[in-house]
Amino acid sequence: MARIKGAVTTRKRRKKILKLAKGFYGAKSKQFRTANQAVMRSLTNAYIGRKQKKRDFRSLWITRISAACKMNDINYSQFMNGLKKAGVTLNRKMLAEIAVSDMNSFAALVETAKKAL
Repeated sequence: MARIKGAVTTRKRRKKILKLAKGFYGAKSKQFRTANQAVMRSLTNAYIGRKQKKRDFRSLWITRISAACKMNDINYSQFMNGLKKAGVTLNRKMLAEIAVSDMNSFAALVETAKKAL
């Protein structure tokens, strides 16, 4: 009975890692061992980055809403509290988009929030 060797599987695994390392600088894109370390680190950072992106965008939306609120003589926390009491269920992403693109509609939302307080 013939002995089964792992050359095909090993080559397949190494090619997969080297394909992921394409575009890396120097030996990190050529040598398997250094490429493997770089790919593991890059995949870890990509995972972390997907979580951080959500935080970053929420922070951006809040900043935009806050700036628009200050232009309408109300602060962010009072505005959000007023919207909640008025029963307006717009998320921060949509509120930020309205604040940037349509100031008149945002002013109407501010008035709704002020009346509910």
